[in-house]
Amino acid sequence: MLSRTADHLFWMSRYTERAENTARMLDVNYQTSLLPQSAAVSKVGWQGMLSISELLPAYNAKHGDVEPQRVMQFMVRDESNPSSILSCLRAARENARAVRGSLTTEAWETQNQTWLELNRMLRGGDFERDPGQFFEWVKFRSHLSRGVTVGTMLMDEALHFMRLGTFLERADNTARLVDVKFHAVQSDFFGAASEKDQEYDFYHWSAILRSVSGFEIYRKVYRDVIKPERVADLLILRPDMPRSLHASMNEVVANLAMVANDQSAETQRRAGRLRAELQYGHIDEILANGLHAFLTQFLDRVNEIGGRISRDFLIPA
Repeated sequence: MLSRTADHLFWMSRYTERAENTARMLDVNYQTSLLPQSAAVSKVGWQGMLSISELLPAYNAKHGDVEPQRVMQFMVRDESNPSSILSCLRAARENARAVRGSLTTEAWETQNQTWLELNRMLRGGDFERDPGQFFEWVKFRSHLSRGVTVGTMLMDEALHFMRLGTFLERADNTARLVDVKFHAVQSDFFGAASEKDQEYDFYHWSAILRSVSGFEIYRKVYRDVIKPERVADLLILRPDMPRSLHASMNEVVANLAMVANDQSAETQRRAGRLRAELQYGHIDEILANGLHAFLTQFLDRVNEIGGRISRDFLIPA
């Protein structure tokens, strides 16, 4: 496959996944903001949202104080923000258009229709009228894009590069989410003292689970009250949790093997080693050594693998 074609397919999928992840985070923050809480607590939540995407400096330079409505506008429709939903879906559509011949009609039409519909909704004020419904629409279009891709594309290199883009982006986002949200809890997260703290903890951790569609999965797997260490275990180490780090790296390793070439052995080795550490890791050890340190190192290694994939297969940056 031409490296230029592989590059477009890889980034088309990354941008689609990034739009969905942004919608998930915004939706949870929006729903949480409707609960009774102080302005200070609300501000921490929105700052965390910007921190996850490393956009706090860019937001502050443009808007100054963190205000919910401004953050949502910045993350949804600001064209100067490369990680806004508008920017991501535009980039996904442009990458799809560049390799129209490598996609099935259904895959292309899904991307194109998403872009056209997004513009119509933003012009018509749908987002301002009902943010929750808008975020659900973004998630649905991402799900549709993945389903159409898997359901209609030939299982060749094109599909494998698209899957690589999706799961690298997912691993990166889940790691950022866990890192920022665990840091948002000021007290020790192994048990809250007062009843009020316990109530806050429940909403905090259940919101994190809902942002990765993990609330029902948690109940099914653990059949217990929501405990922070189990939330971390689910989102980091469980191979059967679709958005966990372990599940994402399983997909990265599997798809790398399918597109391997003469120069990708070291990239495969690094991805395989990272996957093995998740496969044989234990949450108690990770927490004892420091969750933040673990996730920071994980993000560095995932970004390095992404860079190596670009050098081995795609157009060098």
